[in-house]
Amino acid sequence: MGEVGKAEILIVEDHPTMREAMRMILEHEGFVIREAADGTQALALAREQPPDMMFLDLNIPGMGGADVLKLLKADPRTAGVRVVIVTATGEEGRDYVLSLGADEYFTKPFSPLALLRTVERVLRGGGGEETASP
Repeated sequence: MGEVGKAEILIVEDHPTMREAMRMILEHEGFVIREAADGTQALALAREQPPDMMFLDLNIPGMGGADVLKLLKADPRTAGVRVVIVTATGEEGRDYVLSLGADEYFTKPFSPLALLRTVERVLRGGGGEETASP
């Protein structure tokens, strides 16, 4: 069993204050954090060194979060990265991004405790429903 606290997390969020807040919470718990401000940078970082987990904002500049997710899951090098979609738009996109392979759907605003509980649950494999493709 790997140590959850040593996992590497890539935060993909275009809002610097939100990214900083998430980084501070997660670094305090011992996670290794990398950051990207847009989809192109996120994909480049993930392909260069796949993180254990990614927080992926849907509304990022350039390539949107859903497209980043599709490309990650289509690439054998990054298909295993656990992805938590982060959005301020509420629940309407949940089923769609889970169908694309996201592990969890997380809405803003959120508390530090909710963020940490989500990380622990997803890294332990308890994210969204795992469905086998026919």
